Amino acid sequence: MTPDPHALLRQLFDAAVASALPERSIQRFLPEPPKGRTIVIGCGKAAAAMARAVETHWHERLQGLVVTRYGHHVATQRIEVVEAAHPVPDAAGLDAARRMLAMVRDLSADDMVLFLVSGGGSALMTLPADGITLEDKQRINAQLLTSGANIAEMNCVRKHISAVKGGRLAAAAAPAKVVTLAISDIPGDDPAVIASGPTVADPTTFAEALAILEKYEISEPASVMEHLRAANQETPKPGDKRLEGNELHMIATPQISLEAAAAIAQGFGIAPIILGDAIEGEASEVALVHAGIARQVLRHGQPLPAPCVLLSGGETTVTVRGNGRGGRNAEFLLALAVALEGADRVWAFAGDTDGIDGTENNAGAIVTPDSLMRANAMGMDAKRMLADNDGYSFFSSLGDLVITGPTMTNVNDFRAILITAQ
Repeated sequence: MTPDPHALLRQLFDAAVASALPERSIQRFLPEPPKGRTIVIGCGKAAAAMARAVETHWHERLQGLVVTRYGHHVATQRIEVVEAAHPVPDAAGLDAARRMLAMVRDLSADDMVLFLVSGGGSALMTLPADGITLEDKQRINAQLLTSGANIAEMNCVRKHISAVKGGRLAAAAAPAKVVTLAISDIPGDDPAVIASGPTVADPTTFAEALAILEKYEISEPASVMEHLRAANQETPKPGDKRLEGNELHMIATPQISLEAAAAIAQGFGIAPIILGDAIEGEASEVALVHAGIARQVLRHGQPLPAPCVLLSGGETTVTVRGNGRGGRNAEFLLALAVALEGADRVWAFAGDTDGIDGTENNAGAIVTPDSLMRANAMGMDAKRMLADNDGYSFFSSLGDLVITGPTMTNVNDFRAILITAQ
């Protein structure tokens, strides 16, 4: 029996999240124990869950420290878990990064560093370069988050004002071997971008970081601009001998999650169409494209006839111009609802697989065929609220927010547009 559209969309999201949980995948990627010590460090929204999964399957001695977002703590026995702020860093994240850097220094070739990384790590493990303060990094982060810069651009800047990102952490651990286990929240799964790549060679440069700030008309704080212009001590590049012999394994990705959701849809006789796992761009513009594909299904039965579900992942951006509330998924959905104009038989869900859309308490929300009609009856102007970046308030008023709490993983945004049969 086919579930109702609301329930089906939630099942698809739950399947996508479940496929990315660390306990499901981490065991088969664990390396052989080294002759010497095993030091576990990590950062990201899934870091605590990853640490617990390592403890479950690692029966040799180990010690370590990971940092995760406030509210994402899980109980561990041998690996310390610290919570810090995200998306704008705080002193707790700075202290954790300083301690991790100290833990990996003075290791031998017989030792191993097991680095657990997931989305959110850039903000959570923050250690500014010399001459830059935590407050400076907070200002830059806050400006980048509202500028419309994509994640690769933001992380290019972060690498070049950091003492640990862009491969610097792995360089500090040499000659110990570094094994990185990553949960990707990055379009294209580029390991150099996940949490700004603390253990991965960095192909970007100071000049590129400076150009990104100029592109988005960011010119403060002065200490950051001076640091980038000085361009001292470039990040480790591909081929750097300090990173030789290191390993990296992707244990969960957006594509794996999309395929898990697709399998659920197929089980109900609904054809899945995976549009892509790395879709980027302004949330409202991405919504227009998705709406266009949905209309093509309704009008012409292409690329597949209904019933079908359009699935996509990636990370959109929002250039904030209003004073409303809501993350990029609420923005996407509100723009989608406006573009669909109440099209019959079209339902949609969009949410962040970490359970937090931006800085709000919801993972995402659901659009129904009557979303605009119900909003109009309540006196809400969807177009005005979209212009004010107020997607959260729109869906909250309708009772259509999806609230999961922290999921303990993060493979970026998940979107599903369901077109039902006649």
